[in-house]
Amino acid sequence: MSKKYICIVKVNETKFVRYHVNNLISFVSFLDKRFAGWRWMNVFDYRTKQQLGSFSKNNRPIHKYIAV
Repeated sequence: MSKKYICIVKVNETKFVRYHVNNLISFVSFLDKRFAGWRWMNVFDYRTKQQLGSFSKNNRPIHKYIAV
């Protein structure tokens, strides 16, 4: 069973993007390719909308999922 998240990412000074994500490691790799200047992201539970974590370019997720 995969876990689903909603990630809101600040990609530059004024722009935010929102993605539905299953794998945080793959998502960070995608951000590095698509939005090289991304700054931080907040991760929310897909169903409850509760914030589960916050990551930045220097503080990256080390696991595919967040242990709740």
